[in-house]
Amino acid sequence: MNTAGSPEALAQEQLDAYNAHDANRFCAVYADDVQVFRLPSPEPFLVGLPALRTHYANNRFNLPQLHADLLGRMVMGNKVIDHERVHGVRPEPFEAVAIYECAEGLIRRVWFVDPQ
Repeated sequence: MNTAGSPEALAQEQLDAYNAHDANRFCAVYADDVQVFRLPSPEPFLVGLPALRTHYANNRFNLPQLHADLLGRMVMGNKVIDHERVHGVRPEPFEAVAIYECAEGLIRRVWFVDPQ
């Protein structure tokens, strides 16, 4: 079975690019009109690929200790739910959940759940 471009492959590619601090590779799997939400807010905090690129360049990929460990993954149709432990953003590692919705071979929407 060919999994290239599958939701799971897209989620893994963006995680690998995140851990490599590679903005171009990271953004390559996102749609131009991507929307990123921080639950419980119903409004996106990022809209569009330029906003995504700027946010990650200024708030993530510039952090030398940045790394996310995948603790668990669930795939349901076009959605991937990742449970991660994130290092290098705060003084102590923290756990978060990311939900990726994919369509036409790209990540279209993302919801982040942070326990804080």
